[in-house]
Amino acid sequence: MSKDILKLQPESLWKNFYSLTQIPRPSKKEAKVIEFMKKFGEDLGLETLVDEVGNVIIKKPATEGMENRKGIVLQGHLDMVPQKNSDSNHDFEKDAIDAYVDGDWVTAKGTTLGADNGMGVAAAMALLEAKDIEHGSIEALFTIDEETGMTGAEGLKAGLLDGDILLNMDSEDEGELYIGCAGGVNTNASLDYTEEEVPEAVVAYKVTVKGLKGGHSGLDINLGRGNANKILNALLFTSADKFGLRMANFEGGNLRNAIPRESFATVVVPTDSQEDFEKFVAAFTKIVQDEFKKDDPGVEVTAETAELPTKVVAQAAQASLFKAVADCPNGATAMSKELKDIVETSTNLAIVKAGNGKMEMASLQRSLTEEGKDKLAADVRASHEAAGFQAESSGDYPGWKPNPSSSILKEMKEIYNTKYGKVPEVKVIHAGLECGLLGSVYTNWDMISFGPTIRWPHSPDEKVNIATVQKFWDFLLLTLKNAPEK
Repeated sequence: MSKDILKLQPESLWKNFYSLTQIPRPSKKEAKVIEFMKKFGEDLGLETLVDEVGNVIIKKPATEGMENRKGIVLQGHLDMVPQKNSDSNHDFEKDAIDAYVDGDWVTAKGTTLGADNGMGVAAAMALLEAKDIEHGSIEALFTIDEETGMTGAEGLKAGLLDGDILLNMDSEDEGELYIGCAGGVNTNASLDYTEEEVPEAVVAYKVTVKGLKGGHSGLDINLGRGNANKILNALLFTSADKFGLRMANFEGGNLRNAIPRESFATVVVPTDSQEDFEKFVAAFTKIVQDEFKKDDPGVEVTAETAELPTKVVAQAAQASLFKAVADCPNGATAMSKELKDIVETSTNLAIVKAGNGKMEMASLQRSLTEEGKDKLAADVRASHEAAGFQAESSGDYPGWKPNPSSSILKEMKEIYNTKYGKVPEVKVIHAGLECGLLGSVYTNWDMISFGPTIRWPHSPDEKVNIATVQKFWDFLLLTLKNAPEK
């Protein structure tokens, strides 16, 4: 960990972000950070509560002379995406993030940084402890489990918060204001299978796809990046036909909202096909590298000899998996007709696993329309079922319908233009912000999402731009100072 982070400006925000990097907080494992935030609020002498699902709410009264302003809810999520490179020994449930300054950016060594959404949480913390910042009444809402199900936002009850304006600080491009987002739904599929004895006269290989950028399955889904599960499956599917390849296991991806960067399989091929198989893998690698030379140039495909497995997947089940993965839709499937250069509907085949008698697949469908989301989920289920899998969709969450007439939008556009000499871009994002769920409970809220510039969230390349953190902070303070009157 580089203590140089503590020298960055604004000091109070970076100090709190540093504190967050020291606390393990992967999604669904937020107990330590919940307790940390509860103590943080109580130590400040502020009204602090933890609701029944684990969301933390801290309330701070208006500063003198600002009592007539509308109350503002500052919102961010406590959990972070736990992604790491294959050569990293980091334990997200025990270890601090090894963050450091790298030129104009802050990033982490071999893991996700947690700027998504540590930046928003740290900004709210800095405001809660500040004694020299003008603001009306503020309530900080720190939700849990945003990244894997939005169960914190989904479980928030009415009547806990009093504000009229929600500032969601979970966007990733400074100078942009978001007024809408996609909804999403998870689709999972499974198939039980029998194992068979390993054929005679075979050689085993560990086949690996790695070096891909991965990234956010909403923000980065249209950037032409490779899906490791799709790439590995294409190699295995073809090799089963050409060489009689048999698979022992398949392990690809681990988070539904991250484009899979790495996939692995243990396979066997007949000894007399060994040379031809290795030549095929080399040729396949060149094809893949040529396909992704612009958008994902680091991709590698390797086949290294390995110990023979004890069992292999039954041949019919193996064929079912290869068909299911090959036929499953993946990537951006429709662009918005109303919004320029915005993905309307997409799907990410995030996880593929086969081992110990069970095959599983998990994907996430997103859309700006309910119809698009439901239809794509149905198409994904149908592709799985056609291959013999059982499939179901769950965890449906709504999108956030844009309100171009928003009063806080008008105010923030004017503030930004006065401060920086340009009008911020107003956008709808193809990602799942919590605003849709939160706004369905607190229907009076006028909502905006904004934040500093973060690149490659949900991947070990995640980084936050230092200069934009200062701009984000200054903009936030001006927004609070100029909040509308009641």
